Amino acid sequence: MEKFFKFNENKTDFKTEITAGATTFMTMAYIIFVNPDILSAAGMEFGAVMTATIIAAGVTTILMGLLTNYPFALASGMGLNAFFAFVVAAQYGWQAALGAVFISGVVFLILAVTGAVTYIDAAVPGSLKNAVAAGIGLFIAFIGLQNAGIIVEYEATMITLGDLTESGPILSLIGLLFIAILMARRVKGAILIGILLTTVVSFIIGFQPVPTGLGDIFGPPASLSPILLEFDLRATLAIPFFVIFSFVFVDVFDTMGTLLGTGARAGYLDEKGRLPKVNKAMLADAIGTMGGAMIGTSTVTTYIESTAGISEGGRTGFTSIIVGILFFLTLFLAPLAGLVPGEATAPALIVVGVLMMASVMRIDFNDFTEALPAFLTIIFMPLAYSIADGIAFGFIAFPIVKLVAGRGKEVHWLLYILAVISLVHFFWAS
Repeated sequence: MEKFFKFNENKTDFKTEITAGATTFMTMAYIIFVNPDILSAAGMEFGAVMTATIIAAGVTTILMGLLTNYPFALASGMGLNAFFAFVVAAQYGWQAALGAVFISGVVFLILAVTGAVTYIDAAVPGSLKNAVAAGIGLFIAFIGLQNAGIIVEYEATMITLGDLTESGPILSLIGLLFIAILMARRVKGAILIGILLTTVVSFIIGFQPVPTGLGDIFGPPASLSPILLEFDLRATLAIPFFVIFSFVFVDVFDTMGTLLGTGARAGYLDEKGRLPKVNKAMLADAIGTMGGAMIGTSTVTTYIESTAGISEGGRTGFTSIIVGILFFLTLFLAPLAGLVPGEATAPALIVVGVLMMASVMRIDFNDFTEALPAFLTIIFMPLAYSIADGIAFGFIAFPIVKLVAGRGKEVHWLLYILAVISLVHFFWAS
């Protein structure tokens, strides 16, 4: 094992890698409860999605460790799962949405194998990449507020503040307070612990029945049969091209940014700021997305929470192996997942949204040619309820503003093509 993972060369050891793996798992295990809650809103069976989420995360994370010997972990991505459920599946059906995810994984695979992904990365300006991350943050936070009943529909103004005296919003606000305190005190696994504490409170206040035995917590995993291989590529043909493009775009740049960020934290980057074996890492990500769609879950991506394990000294793929094993062990917590109310997972969406908004600080708002496209990208995601529309507005605005400012040379030729595709997307959608 030492020879394969090169513990000595990476200045680590068996015990450190186990600790690092457990730490990473704790920080991202909330996805086990949150992802099924989101995807079930699209009509998918909760238990089956939980099983698919765990299997996809476990297999892909172990694959990442074996392919790259990096301590990176993967699971169904936040943001894209909301886009999948509340936008794409809501309009075209979850079978078609899974087909779109599968196709996006195939495209990602081709980009990773050919190395074209690094070229595309260089073509898209940093302001738009950061705006996409921030916009997704607002989008999923908005969904979290809706799921909590804190924000509700209102005819006069479209939305308004909900009744905060009702038990649902109160429970979510308590959960948000729990997570906020834990995050502020830098407690590892704060989001997961917050979800579990909120669930306990839901029992105490009578929001839902108290479990009466171990059978209400532990049990065999739910069957995958309701969603296994149910993706419908024929139905996917009805989905506009730009929607599928958005799945690819977000996955590619989210993964690239996470790999570089975590790679820098681990000291993997070379003198030019590049991550060795980046194509292998992205290959694992692409395979995870394709495989995840086949068994019934949304886009699988590399988690920035991997940094938590790296901070504990994790430096090899054995950290990823530990994360994957821990995911598989949670297959037997299916009954517990069924006890977690949506009001307990809603605060997790809000907090993840807060964390993703940090990207906005890397946008130069003193430069209007950078600020306007970035702002439009961010604001249209929650207001139009679509990641695709936000990206499209940014792609259109960026070259136009640069051109009228006499700075057209700053725009990569590929971005002009993406702007035309974005325009076609709006005309096609209308």
